Amino acid sequence: MVGDPTEKKQTECDVKSNTVLRNGCGSKELELTGTPTTTLKGDIEKGVACVQTGANQKADFEGAIEQAGYGKFHYLLLAVCGFVSTSEEMDVISMSFILPSAQCDLNLNTQAKGWLNSIIFIGMMAGAYVWGSIADSLGRKKVLIAISFMNALCIVASSFSQTYELFMFFRFLNGAALGGSGPVIWSYFAEFQPKSKRGSMLSFMAAFWTLGNLFVASLAWLIIPTDIGYKSPTFLYNSWRIFLLICSFPSFIVAGLLLFLPESPKFLLSRGRTEEALCIFKEIYRINTGNDIKNYPVKELIVDEHFCMSNLNNDVHKEPIKAKGKYMTMMGDIMDNSKQLFMSPILRFTLISVTINFTFHIGYYGLMMWFPELFNRFDEFHRNHPGQQASVCEVTSFVVNSGTQQQDGICSDKIESAVFMESLITVASAIPSNIIAVLGMDRLGRKFFLVFSTFTSGVCASAMYFVYNKLHNLIVSAVFSGVISCGNAALDCLITEIFPTNLRATGVAISMVAARLGGIIGNIVIATLLDLYCPAPTFIVAALLIGGGLLCLFLPNTTREPLS
Repeated sequence: MVGDPTEKKQTECDVKSNTVLRNGCGSKELELTGTPTTTLKGDIEKGVACVQTGANQKADFEGAIEQAGYGKFHYLLLAVCGFVSTSEEMDVISMSFILPSAQCDLNLNTQAKGWLNSIIFIGMMAGAYVWGSIADSLGRKKVLIAISFMNALCIVASSFSQTYELFMFFRFLNGAALGGSGPVIWSYFAEFQPKSKRGSMLSFMAAFWTLGNLFVASLAWLIIPTDIGYKSPTFLYNSWRIFLLICSFPSFIVAGLLLFLPESPKFLLSRGRTEEALCIFKEIYRINTGNDIKNYPVKELIVDEHFCMSNLNNDVHKEPIKAKGKYMTMMGDIMDNSKQLFMSPILRFTLISVTINFTFHIGYYGLMMWFPELFNRFDEFHRNHPGQQASVCEVTSFVVNSGTQQQDGICSDKIESAVFMESLITVASAIPSNIIAVLGMDRLGRKFFLVFSTFTSGVCASAMYFVYNKLHNLIVSAVFSGVISCGNAALDCLITEIFPTNLRATGVAISMVAARLGGIIGNIVIATLLDLYCPAPTFIVAALLIGGGLLCLFLPNTTREPLS
């Protein structure tokens, strides 16, 4: 794996100091004017910005990453970044398996369960913007390491919490860490990908979310139904707490693995740090091809135009900027990035991205996190009414008014193995759709998958109202899980690609804030309406999914296009 070249001496990289414009800007037009250039064979077809001047070849990001080849490094990167996504999804979805088990320990009713599902999203809203903005100012790698350690420690602390209030507090902090993980890891991973591979590889990384779901469902099935743990009059550490503790292990592991990865070269170029970026490209070339770094054909990098413009503007105010200090400068960058997202021409992308993420995640988390609870309710109903059919609303009415969740009733945290089996089948159904997304994302495009997914999942949400037994419930849930996972991959690709590099982590973070708000509203609204007015949640989710998905048609086509 590659160590971070930014921490090495720059002389090790064998970078020559070629003449560039003042402030280090390598504008293509100005630098190449009057210079005899020879276009490399195949570069026009690939759209790679590479030129040769004598023995030295210049390239922008797309040209440099193409020349580095595609191979072992990118697959190692996929494994580590995918594991980050796996750990994130495990932490979010784990609560849906804990709720039926913890309802007696923490005295939970349906509304309290809704808030427990939602508190992690409230934390994610608070953390997403902060971490995303810091990542656009200080870099992706450091932020990801800090997030992973914080996330793991908060999960461990929550597993030891003995009261509902303390458990909520640590889940909030857990969410604040997770809030930065999504936008930063997607930006980081995308910024190592050539345009010809980006869609399929982002879809591949999205498949790790499904892997996280499978891990959680399998662990829950193995651990939660058992009687393992420790019990005393003052302290309880039972099976669901042990399950939560084990869910923290991936976060500790990825924090260590990230230490061996480099900073994003695209980010470094956007900050004008060309020598550090060139070191990273050389290391990628060495790992992918097995050749010596001296054979890497690119000798000089063309700096991002954004850096040139901002650097020229900073010359006017050079002394005040120095006086501010490092952290004041960082805060200025954060505020400037935020303003740019809400100014033309980026404003349209921001508003559409926020709206799509909000509506999509009301459906995604609003239903996905309630499936284990619904399976448990169906199981309870059929234990008491064997052979009798009933709709979701009738089952819910029985459980709330006559079953284990009735007021002043006897609390039971017993969960049958069938509930975990049904949950495992539901999340496993996303595997085929993720494979289709990986194979077809760069052929059929992001918009095709997103519209198809939101429309089909909207139909599935409506069909929940017509479910009358456990088998129907399982089929509809499995289809919903499969198609919405496919749409999630397309949405992640699209939102990551529409924002320019200097605003990417912040733009994705703001979109994620909207997504988490959708998760909060989805959980609270479904928790409330499921008991008070059962038909409403399914049709509300259906309308929002279909309507939000169609909005992507107003975004630009990013399939096989260079990152801006």
